[in-house]
Amino acid sequence: MTLRDKVVLVTGAGCGIGAAIALAMAREGARVVAADIDAAAAAAGARAAADAGAESLALTADVGDLAQINGMVADAVKAFGRLDVMVNNAGVTRQADIMDLSEADWDRIHRVNAKGLFFCLQRAARQMIDQGDGGCIINMASIAGRGYIGTSNAAYAASKGAVIALTKTAAQQLGRHDINVNAICPGVTLTPLVDGLLETRARERGIGRDEALDRAARPIPIGRLNEPADIAAMAVFLASPGARNITGQAFNVDGGLVPS
Repeated sequence: MTLRDKVVLVTGAGCGIGAAIALAMAREGARVVAADIDAAAAAAGARAAADAGAESLALTADVGDLAQINGMVADAVKAFGRLDVMVNNAGVTRQADIMDLSEADWDRIHRVNAKGLFFCLQRAARQMIDQGDGGCIINMASIAGRGYIGTSNAAYAASKGAVIALTKTAAQQLGRHDINVNAICPGVTLTPLVDGLLETRARERGIGRDEALDRAARPIPIGRLNEPADIAAMAVFLASPGARNITGQAFNVDGGLVPS
C-alpha cells in the first residue's frame, strides 16, 4: 500500500474519473475525502472507499465558490488532521460548436475548470505549507488542452490549456515547499459525462451510440478508449513515493491519440 495513512482529497469524486481515483487511492491505503457538488454522489464515493477498507469522508462542495473551497479543505483537515494529496478533478463541459458558445457557457466552464481548480490548488498548497512536510497536487487537464480535434468545445479546450500552464507555474513556485504539482491529460474516457457528449454527437450525425463510440476509438493507435481506472492508475502513481522527483509535468493517458 503505497499511500498508507496519506490523506487524499478528490473533487468531483461522485462518479466517473473522480470516483475511480477515490477508490484507487483507498485501495492503496489512503484516507479518502470524496467531495462533490452532488451530496448523494459524494456519499457514494465515500462509501466505495470505505468498502475498500479506507477511512473516508463525504463532503458537498461547489468548487466554483471560494468559501466552499475553504470549507471543504478545513473540514477534511478537521476530520483527518492534515492533507497530503489534492486531486483537482471536478470539471464541466457541453457539446457545442465554437460559433454556438455563449458568454454563459464560457463563464460556467471556466468558473469550475480554471478558477475553481486554481483556488483548490492554492488552498491545498496553503495547508501543505503550514504542515511543513510537502505534499502532492494532481490537476485534471485533458488532451483538449493540447489541441485534440474532437474536443467538446473551444471554451473547454481553453480551460484545460489553462490547467496545463497553471500546473507548470505552480510546480516552479511550490517546489521550494517540497510540493509536487502535475497534471493528467485524459483522452476519450468512458464516463457518464462522455456518454452524454457521445449521445449528443450521435443525434447530430444521425448515427447510433455504438457507431459514435466506434468513430471515437478509430483514431486511437492502441485501439481502445480509456476506462476511468486507467486515469486512476496514473493518479496513484503521481501520488506515490515513486513520483517524488516528478513535478511540473502533464501526462497524456490517451492510447497515443495526441502527441504530448
